[in-house]
Amino acid sequence: MSFDLTQLADAIALHGLVARVVVAGTAGSTPREVGASMLVWKDGQSGTIGGGELEYRATADARALLTHGGDPVVKQVPLGPALGQCCGGAVTLVTEYFDASALPTLGRDGLVARPVAATGAAPLAVRRLLDKARAQGVRPAPQLLQGWMVEPAAEPFAPVWIYGAGHVGRALVDVLSPLAHLSITWIDTTPNRFPATPPASVTTLPAADPARTVALAPPDAHHLVLTYSHSLDLALCHAILSRDFGTAGLIGSATKWARFRSRLAALGHDATQINRIQCPIGDPGLGKAPQAIAVGVACTLLKSVANKDIINRGTSIDGGYAKDRRAFDT
Repeated sequence: MSFDLTQLADAIALHGLVARVVVAGTAGSTPREVGASMLVWKDGQSGTIGGGELEYRATADARALLTHGGDPVVKQVPLGPALGQCCGGAVTLVTEYFDASALPTLGRDGLVARPVAATGAAPLAVRRLLDKARAQGVRPAPQLLQGWMVEPAAEPFAPVWIYGAGHVGRALVDVLSPLAHLSITWIDTTPNRFPATPPASVTTLPAADPARTVALAPPDAHHLVLTYSHSLDLALCHAILSRDFGTAGLIGSATKWARFRSRLAALGHDATQINRIQCPIGDPGLGKAPQAIAVGVACTLLKSVANKDIINRGTSIDGGYAKDRRAFDT
């Protein structure tokens, strides 16, 4: 989990003063993990710290802080005795409010560290944690440490390239686009293939020849091929197999994949590399509706991303990469 500065800035731009509630500590069984957060403003909210009575009361407390002002509030909540919830554990919540003037001071070197129950300079334990993070590129886990809340700033670290803006492509983007740790690039042949208002977090890339855009993807990208054309699908698979990639999936039947395997082999790809493409994608047990396919594909993708995160945890997770976002219209 991480501190999404872009989401906070967008909320402030729309609503002015915004409170943020983050789970700073847990004990026993709890609805959400440390780092889960929500934003609250006068007449709305986004995100979740677990729902139910805990979130209802935390939202009320956040609005009270917005109304009356004051320092950040650190509150430990025993879920059973205080709220009658069955989880049986306890959570520590940190509630703060922000306006536009606070934004420039947040997110130095990819970290958001601030006192929430302390005064004066950062204690030695906090300074050591920050120095290690900055010197070694290690993203620390969110934590409340000697009165300071330390969180890594959110940055998309899993590039996902989706080819095709038909029914399945749109359903898949709807499922994946709210996830801040995914950096989604969406490709199709013409601008009018995309929705009139795509999700703000998604980069759309119209390309007369989508296979050419594969070269722009970072080498660890997750590719999902979902176009309206089998010949275009084949060209995309050929382009993906001709370079480094993280994972790849192709929509289609077992029969389609058998033909593609033969054609990709004829194009010079060996069986081991061809087998890296998953086809069919999704979970057949969920059904063939676009939304059902999207749920199955998203589940597989998120497991793959999570497994990579586990492998990389404790090392630098850098999703930054340069890409040319101009339309490939020639």
